[in-house]
Amino acid sequence: MLRWGIAGTGFISDTMARAIASSAGSQMVAVSGQDAGRLTGFADRFGIAGRYQSYEAMLRDPGVDAVYIGLPSHLHGQAVSAAAAQGKMIVSEKPLTTTMAEAAALAEAVRGWDVFFVEGLMYLQHPLIAAMAEVIACGRLGAIRSVRGSYAADIWRVVNPKGRGTIYNLGCYPVSLLQYVMQVAYGAKAFGQRQTSGFGNIGADGMICDAAMAVRFDNGVLASMQASDSYGMAFEFAVSGEKAVLRCKTNPWLPGVGENILLVQPHEGAAEEIVVSTGLDAFQHQVACVENAQRLGLKQASRPAPQLSDSLEVMAMLTAWEADCLV
Repeated sequence: MLRWGIAGTGFISDTMARAIASSAGSQMVAVSGQDAGRLTGFADRFGIAGRYQSYEAMLRDPGVDAVYIGLPSHLHGQAVSAAAAQGKMIVSEKPLTTTMAEAAALAEAVRGWDVFFVEGLMYLQHPLIAAMAEVIACGRLGAIRSVRGSYAADIWRVVNPKGRGTIYNLGCYPVSLLQYVMQVAYGAKAFGQRQTSGFGNIGADGMICDAAMAVRFDNGVLASMQASDSYGMAFEFAVSGEKAVLRCKTNPWLPGVGENILLVQPHEGAAEEIVVSTGLDAFQHQVACVENAQRLGLKQASRPAPQLSDSLEVMAMLTAWEADCLV
């Protein structure tokens, strides 16, 4: 039985807690939160006995094996470092951090304390993404020539302004999927060999609310990424090859237990739908991943789940995108 501590009592912690509660191999034994009322409500809702008003105190609980960091983004680095020092297995919500300096310190702590760590890009652990990789790897699309990704959701009023805007809130999704696609199609080094140019708009809260980025990889692949937290609920992800285009017909970043659909459209011929359905949603697959790591004594998840080096590559692109938008 994997014993979990939850750091934070917000919406995303509630979502992860429901996934943990659904697993026969896990139980929640502790939760931390600064607001006493919310802490009590969260703990009562999930039947959690250990209740702490600081995550530091919770991390010192020897009965906690694994911790989920559901804190605001600007706190991820210090919370992960503290959890690593206590020898906990760690799932930290996306984005990795909000600066490369914080990301480097996080990585140093995880590696120095030799603990299991995975960034909470939970969608990568759903079989939908493995199915996408199979289509790319088998050559059905031919040589990959371009990738398009965008994610928009009208959430700017409810996000923490210290999270630094839409690039980190939403842009991390298409960028992390772009990173995986390039890795599958062209190997581990391809994503890092690139030129980028980004543009953005500043919203009413002073943060970047709309952002666009063009990428040219050294092997000639072109990519365009967009993110906005100022309007809509819309997604797009498409991988174009010399033979066919792979599109996500359903939201690739929120795959659930129902039908998750990929569409393969040859440049000549009929399209084919690939339907991926499992008994678990993406958050439940994330919980299962950590349980498996505990059983096997692993310090990293296997791809498609993000490894620490993948998370650092994604952060490097996010911070470069942000820097361009602020010029």
